[in-house]
Amino acid sequence: MAGYRPSMDEPEAGPREVVVDYRFLLANERTFLAWVRTALGLIAGGVALDQFVRVEQGEGLVVAASVAIIVAGALIALIGTVRWARTDAAMRAGRPVGRTPALIVVGVLIMLMALVIAGMVIFT
Repeated sequence: MAGYRPSMDEPEAGPREVVVDYRFLLANERTFLAWVRTALGLIAGGVALDQFVRVEQGEGLVVAASVAIIVAGALIALIGTVRWARTDAAMRAGRPVGRTPALIVVGVLIMLMALVIAGMVIFT
C-alpha cells in the first residue's frame, strides 16, 4: 500500500526479507484457507458418494468416482499449500508473485469430475 510505514513495534525483516504489509500476508492466508475448504468439500463429497450412493449395476464406477474425487481433494490441498508458500516467499523477498497454471488444472479437473458424475447419473 502506498505510504505504508512500519511502526517501531513491528519486527525487523530478516537479512533477505522486506517488510510486508500484514494485510497482504493475511489475504494470502485467507486464500490458502479457501483452497483447504475446497479440498475438504471434495473429500467429504467423495466419502458421501461412496457411503450413500448404491446402484444395481456399476458399483465399481461409483467407487472409482469416489476415489477420484477424494484424490482430487488431496491434490487441491497440495496445490493450495504450494501456492501459499510460494506467494509468501515472493512477498517476503520483494519479488513479483509468479504465475501458475494451477487454476486451469483445477478447473479442468472439476469439469471432468462433473462430466463423469453426469454420465453416471444418465447411464446407470
